[in-house]
Amino acid sequence: MSQKNPRYRWFVIAIFLAFMLLHQIDKQLINPLLPDVMAEFDISMTQMGAVMTGAMLVGTFLYPLWGYLYDRFSRVKLLALASFIWGSTTWLSAIARTFPTFFASRASTGIDDSSYPGLYSLTADYFGPEMRSKIYGLLQLTQPIGYLIGMILALMVAPALGGWRSVFYITGGLGIVVALFIYFGVKDMPRGQAEPEFEGMEEIGQYRFSWAQAKEVLKKRTMWFVFLQGFAGVFPWNVITVWFFTYLALERGYDEDSILFTMAPIILVLAASYFIGGALGDWAFKRTLKGRVIVSSVGVIMGAIFLFFAINTPIESRNTFFVLMILTALFMPFSSPNVISTVYDVTMPEVRSTAQAVEYFIENAGAAFAPLLAGMIADASDLKTSILVICITAWVLCFFFYLGALFFIEGDINSLRGQMAKRAALEKAKQST
Repeated sequence: MSQKNPRYRWFVIAIFLAFMLLHQIDKQLINPLLPDVMAEFDISMTQMGAVMTGAMLVGTFLYPLWGYLYDRFSRVKLLALASFIWGSTTWLSAIARTFPTFFASRASTGIDDSSYPGLYSLTADYFGPEMRSKIYGLLQLTQPIGYLIGMILALMVAPALGGWRSVFYITGGLGIVVALFIYFGVKDMPRGQAEPEFEGMEEIGQYRFSWAQAKEVLKKRTMWFVFLQGFAGVFPWNVITVWFFTYLALERGYDEDSILFTMAPIILVLAASYFIGGALGDWAFKRTLKGRVIVSSVGVIMGAIFLFFAINTPIESRNTFFVLMILTALFMPFSSPNVISTVYDVTMPEVRSTAQAVEYFIENAGAAFAPLLAGMIADASDLKTSILVICITAWVLCFFFYLGALFFIEGDINSLRGQMAKRAALEKAKQST
């Protein structure tokens, strides 16, 4: 199957969907299995927390390295390597018989957690700017769906198969299988191939990472606001992910069944909203270069409004609370696929993985402190106050950061289009001689 075949790019997206879905299942699977793992190794919550933090820190600090490698070498081979590492480290976690070896093997699973920038930049070379956000939204819906499937595997499949190690064997093995599909089934594309300036050109030159272009990323004023919103924007996600189930149980009086039947539909809406937000971003982008940023700003402010009313809903009004949380979930993911596309709208193709990796590094730097800060505020007051203060503050800040980006996004996009037009003219001149 040739990458020139228009249908081939959808074959590639299918492989990427499988990679991200299975990887998210494997990544999220550990959370509902924590009590079983702690009991087997006879460890405390502090020790288990150290394991989770270790994986997060490994992934965070490796983002810049992965970004550089993706812009410098073959993204396909590196993605296949990331998938192989995911499978191997998960297997190592499954066979670990002592806590130190489990700690080391589980922390090493963070190595591949920072591998997504290469996948996103390669996708950008298969799809042009006007439809990237919906593709990223499609890929990102694997995160909440993976969480749901991971929960089912942990609570239903693991006990039937004899314990938590069995499902790690399965997900680890699938990681190695996916690595083979990526290595033999996905073809690398020249960086910038899908840019509109290169439309109709059969071949273009190979462009790779350069420090000069990397420095230019930091001069893009749009990127300043993207980095700022990235740091603030992950606080609500991590606070809700870590503490919301506890909030439902302790402060709203939900039992396990009530939590499941409440959160499952919310998570499904959340998953669909990645694609909805991406599609709206593409629609708006075709009408104005500010479109993606506008959709992102609407997403964060509406999410803040509906969460505020949801959390302040009386405890006995469960139906009202549920509807307001559905509306919160509808708007929360709007910015995620559009931020990725915005990064690529203003950066040169050969440094896009690096730019995205730096953005993720900044995001995760904020994420590392969110659960701790939420816990401190909750101890001083309650989880309701903690969730409201952190989420509303962060989303309001993001809204103003997006307003700042609106002043510069058109100029930065037009600057990139001018650079790409010059590059395309040089390519055509080379081909004509």
